[in-house]
Amino acid sequence: MIIGSISENRELEKRISITPEIAKKYINLGLEIQLSEKYGEHLGFEKKQYNDLGVKFLKNDKEIIESADILIQIGLISDEKTSFLKANQNYIGVLNPYKNQSKLDELAKKKVNLFSLELLPRITRAQSMDILSSQANLAGYKAVLESFSTFEKAIPMMMTAAGTIPAAKVLVVGAGVAGLQAIATAKRLGAVVSAFDVRAAAKEQVESLGAKFIEVVTEDEDSSDNETESGYAKEMSEDYKKKQQNLLHETIKTQDIVITTALIPGKDAPELITDSMVKDMKGGSIIVDLAAEAGGNCKLTKLNEIIIEHDVKIMGYSDFPSKLSQDASNLYAKNLLNFVQLM
Repeated sequence: MIIGSISENRELEKRISITPEIAKKYINLGLEIQLSEKYGEHLGFEKKQYNDLGVKFLKNDKEIIESADILIQIGLISDEKTSFLKANQNYIGVLNPYKNQSKLDELAKKKVNLFSLELLPRITRAQSMDILSSQANLAGYKAVLESFSTFEKAIPMMMTAAGTIPAAKVLVVGAGVAGLQAIATAKRLGAVVSAFDVRAAAKEQVESLGAKFIEVVTEDEDSSDNETESGYAKEMSEDYKKKQQNLLHETIKTQDIVITTALIPGKDAPELITDSMVKDMKGGSIIVDLAAEAGGNCKLTKLNEIIIEHDVKIMGYSDFPSKLSQDASNLYAKNLLNFVQLM
């Protein structure tokens, strides 16, 4: 059986799906690996590393796609290249069916077997294949570093003969995998961290990392019922949203950096930070919107851009895991291996 993978568009995606370490494990399972020329070279994985394992390199992507029993990618390849897929082939990746439904329907009509790994259930048995968690963990970490590197003040409290510099205040909105890693990273670097999440279960996790948990107090809603069976936040009532907005508005006025990670599977990201909230933030503050690809948690976010509105810098990059491409590739490739082994 042949597993193939072609190079991604490196202007948009620097991660790869098969590292030399994982290629060796596939080959030990009795599988053949076919890759594009220069696959992984930009990450320091030389062709010789793959060749020594028995990996084959083909110059023609069309030949790789047509000969592969299983094609492994990060996302959905171009329309031109998906046209080379044929019946009974398996395509594994992050296929984003909410945005690519029509394209995936066409491939399904061709009897291509499609596996979109971000839809794996959040159960114990699937943890080793959980690509969302492995990539979100890195995204949360990198979001903090990116914001701190452009923030024009010191992060930890500093006591000097000339006076005391107060610690930067960081608010993390959404305490999922990315949010919890952002909290942990910001705390390690000396910031004063607060976090908000609609799920009651998040409070203990947030506080265990040394952050202050901010919650909406309501009389008519049971906060223990704010998450789905899969562990995701539910969409809240209009009354809750108003109270949430007021609480965030008051909190955000005092913050230096806000990192938003709130997502609802299958829907646009909830808009949590309004124009008026941004206007009331301190000049020089920063918002990092990790939900930018799903529409953004901040009304002003622009996908894959950094903009300045009301003297606040808003970062809307969608490729934070790709900014840590070697580690992200290692984790992603292991997730895929664990999935393929079950097949």
